[in-house]
Amino acid sequence: MKYLKQFMIILAISFAGEILKLCLPLPIPASIYGMLLMLVALLTGILKLRHVKETGRFLIEIMPVMFIPAGVGLIDSWGQLCGIIVPVSIVTVAVLIIVMVVTGRVAQRVIIFTQKFSGHTDKTN
Repeated sequence: MKYLKQFMIILAISFAGEILKLCLPLPIPASIYGMLLMLVALLTGILKLRHVKETGRFLIEIMPVMFIPAGVGLIDSWGQLCGIIVPVSIVTVAVLIIVMVVTGRVAQRVIIFTQKFSGHTDKTN
């Protein structure tokens, strides 16, 4: 019953994201609105982490299964994709590298920023 309650909370927040998508004329997906609502609810204390933790962990664990329909869709669209596979592959690899570099740089800056404000310095680097 606990998992059902937690899942219903997550679904309610996702539904609120869908409503925001309908009401706001911005080109932002409803899932992003839902994640922002969840973040705000968790940060403000409106929603406690313990209210969604177990179900959230379960959903993260089964996330790879959610990519199966996308993979099947790619296989189904192979006829259309076949002619542009090289440019799509080049763009995919380039974007992957850019995302990795930017993520690494942001993580480094966040670590430095947190160390400055916590007074902790790591001399091992």
